[in-house]
Amino acid sequence: MDHRLEFRNCGIYGQRTDEIAARLDDCASGADVLVVQGGINDIAQGRPVETAAENLRAMVQRGKQLALRVALADVLPWNNGWPEAEPKIRRLNELIGEIAREEEVPLLPFHDTLEDPDRPGRMREEWTSDGDHPGVGGYRRLGELAFRVP
Repeated sequence: MDHRLEFRNCGIYGQRTDEIAARLDDCASGADVLVVQGGINDIAQGRPVETAAENLRAMVQRGKQLALRVALADVLPWNNGWPEAEPKIRRLNELIGEIAREEEVPLLPFHDTLEDPDRPGRMREEWTSDGDHPGVGGYRRLGELAFRVP
């Protein structure tokens, strides 16, 4: 661990991408790097994935306007939403990949890093604390394998 780094997690349980976007400036204040991640709550609340993708793109663009280094993370596997949410997660992740390419920002492969190869669309039990979010093992795995911001 590099003790010169300070991390701030501005995630709020249940918030959709439009709600995250509304408070982005406050959260990003004083930061050097912005990691944009969201969309699962849009899916859980029955919102269109295209709208979530538009909101994510707007956050990436806003981070760039604020002169931050920006990275975009895709949506995690969702054990508690499987199998119903799986096609929507995969579609949103396709859109997120397009955004990363078009906006020329790094894509952090959260989904593939935490997807159980023996149970596609889900995290291994040791990587999730509740079937919705990563646990200690999942965050450790993300830090070791996915969280590489150039």
